[in-house]
Amino acid sequence: MEENWNDIDQFTKSSIKEAGSKIIDSFDEVLKIQTKSNVNDLVTNMDKQIEKYFVEKIKDHYPTHRVLGEEGFGDQVEDTAGTVWIIDPIDGTMNFVHQQRNFAISIGIFHEGVGMLGYIYDVVADELYHARKGQGAYLNEERLSQLGEVPVEEAILSINATWLVPNKKVNHEQFASLVRRVRGTRSYGSAAIELAYIAAGRLDGYLTMRLSPWDFAGGKVLIEEVGGTITDLKGNDLSLVENSPVFAGNPAVHSEVLDKYLKH
Repeated sequence: MEENWNDIDQFTKSSIKEAGSKIIDSFDEVLKIQTKSNVNDLVTNMDKQIEKYFVEKIKDHYPTHRVLGEEGFGDQVEDTAGTVWIIDPIDGTMNFVHQQRNFAISIGIFHEGVGMLGYIYDVVADELYHARKGQGAYLNEERLSQLGEVPVEEAILSINATWLVPNKKVNHEQFASLVRRVRGTRSYGSAAIELAYIAAGRLDGYLTMRLSPWDFAGGKVLIEEVGGTITDLKGNDLSLVENSPVFAGNPAVHSEVLDKYLKH
């Protein structure tokens, strides 16, 4: 069935803004904090409430679409057939709990495995990054420029300090040598915001060892629409139904870092 992407785009933008208002209104409430896999993996009642809100609205308006969401209110999605929404209701939950800022709503909408629409909404800053395949990417109403080449020496790289000290997943010296070469490093604690910043040219690279599809789905559409690159750490395409390491960036930075620091 042919989808009406204009209608889906307007529906999604409206839904995201409404969800953002719900989150802002929650700041005065007492958050019921639970723990998931460990004490640093926080989930609040708002994560669940916002995902449930999206799932119910999507199912009401687009009953044939499937939803893959972090909190499990959607469908059991194991392939990318048809139209699939990939949703993180609050990316950066720890920031949401501790700071009440630096978190985002992230949505990627894929049709037969192709990213058609992408959204990252920095709720507190009221910055909505959005993209439609073939039509560019925007920050609110301002079109984002295509990413120009940036030398690695002038790059701002986003990387968590976890990967710069001894750990079980990666040789930290491999990343430490890269960090010594770039102009500076940042870590915002929200994959969605970091990917949005890549698309906007605020960051030149983002490197992490493990993300779920809902962490990067919206950002993938945005980044590719401005000519950026997003892959795993070996340069392979990302799976939309499995966890993966992720390296996103300006194409020049991505290419050189991949060849000199990640492929061996």
